[in-house]
Amino acid sequence: MVQSADIREWRNEEVVDADGKKIGVLEAVYVDTRSDEPTVVTVSIGLPGRRKLVFVPLAGAVVGPGYLRVAYGKALVKDAPSMGTDDVLPVENEKEIFIHYSLPYEPGPSGERQLARR
Repeated sequence: MVQSADIREWRNEEVVDADGKKIGVLEAVYVDTRSDEPTVVTVSIGLPGRRKLVFVPLAGAVVGPGYLRVAYGKALVKDAPSMGTDDVLPVENEKEIFIHYSLPYEPGPSGERQLARR
């Protein structure tokens, strides 16, 4: 498991898939609102002027010298829910991230967000 203090230090580092193929650059960390543990990161992908941020879960991720290796393939990540580089994740779009990666989505009892950017 990637620790909170560790993952925040990896912003702007390369993110690679399970096979070591470069996906993009780590942009932001999202924590689970109940545990405050890092759960998802956004990765900047695309060409200059056409960049977007895709969401990638941290389950199974490991850090190496100069990279974060996620447990998902590049193709799956590139097709993940995304947003513009200056956008904010709307609460109604959170569930799509979890569905895309076949992970359970568990908002708060009153519908509170599951993810918060740190």
